Amino acid sequence: MPSREQIAALRPAYREELAKGIARFFLPARTNCPWCLGPDLRRKFRTGDLIQDKPGEFVLDECLGCGHIFQNPRLSQEGLDFYYRDFYDGLGAETTAKMFEGNGSRKRFRRSARALRRVALPGRWLDVGTSLGHFCAAAKEVLPDTAFDGLDMGEGVEHAAKEGRVEQAYRGLFVDLADSMPGRYDVVSMFHYLEHTLDPHRELTAAHTALAPGGHLMIEVPDPQSLCGRLLGRLWLPWFQPQHLNLIPMSNLCTRLRNLGFTVVVAERRDAHIPADLVCATWFLFSRLLPPDDVPWRPKRPGRVSRVVRSAMVWTALPFLLAVYGIDQLLNPLLRRTRFSNAYRVIARRDG
Repeated sequence: MPSREQIAALRPAYREELAKGIARFFLPARTNCPWCLGPDLRRKFRTGDLIQDKPGEFVLDECLGCGHIFQNPRLSQEGLDFYYRDFYDGLGAETTAKMFEGNGSRKRFRRSARALRRVALPGRWLDVGTSLGHFCAAAKEVLPDTAFDGLDMGEGVEHAAKEGRVEQAYRGLFVDLADSMPGRYDVVSMFHYLEHTLDPHRELTAAHTALAPGGHLMIEVPDPQSLCGRLLGRLWLPWFQPQHLNLIPMSNLCTRLRNLGFTVVVAERRDAHIPADLVCATWFLFSRLLPPDDVPWRPKRPGRVSRVVRSAMVWTALPFLLAVYGIDQLLNPLLRRTRFSNAYRVIARRDG
């Protein structure tokens, strides 16, 4: 957990940034769909930042023509930088590392690597949005002869290279770097990455550039058509506002890949499901009752009474949250076989 001193040291910079207002973090609202350009949109819901509780309100719209769901108005790159800050790195680096190092994540990473191994034995693999490179480390256990490189905007990818989880680290935007690696890779993977991007079409084109003919693109993303999303509403974790900008129905993604010159060889939901919907929704609901946490984007540190009450309430709720987590795991074998699965996987081969 971040110390009081770390939080206090960051507070002046956040105060100065927030004093300028947050309207500047958003691009103009769209009147058409960013996926198909169709004009028929409807408001899905409006929500705050349920993840970090930074200030701001975010809207998801749905295209009635193709089913694409997108943030509207969308955050600019400056806005994304603000809302990502201290989540994957900085204050949040330790929590992120623990999440990816957990046994559940390692098992999921190895399942993904085995799914690719069933269609190809790659020599060189680029993991886009790799963060700290934990997928590459787990996949190496399944594919020991494959060389793994990683790409990410954050400093985590550089740590991944230093700690040996990736051989080469690229720091920056994939759409800017892809032209420097034409045909270099046998596999490009995007695990819960595409939904974070400003322009998924450009990202898919970049993957086509970086892949050798016959190479494979592997994508796992949240499924906006999941029945869990309908059941849990704005409390469904994969909406993940404000970070998720585009949520793409599987059929839309497969069609786009075929148009780009790929052959879809795998399109499935069962193996990509992550069993955490109920426990996360419960936490989001419960957190509304909690006194505010000590975070640097608040003007001042909460008082002692508030901090004590928050700590006591969290410890009181912990057994209940663990029980709900157990229900998630118990239901996992059933949900992943149905349209309640919260994610899907597509593997596509780049045509010659």
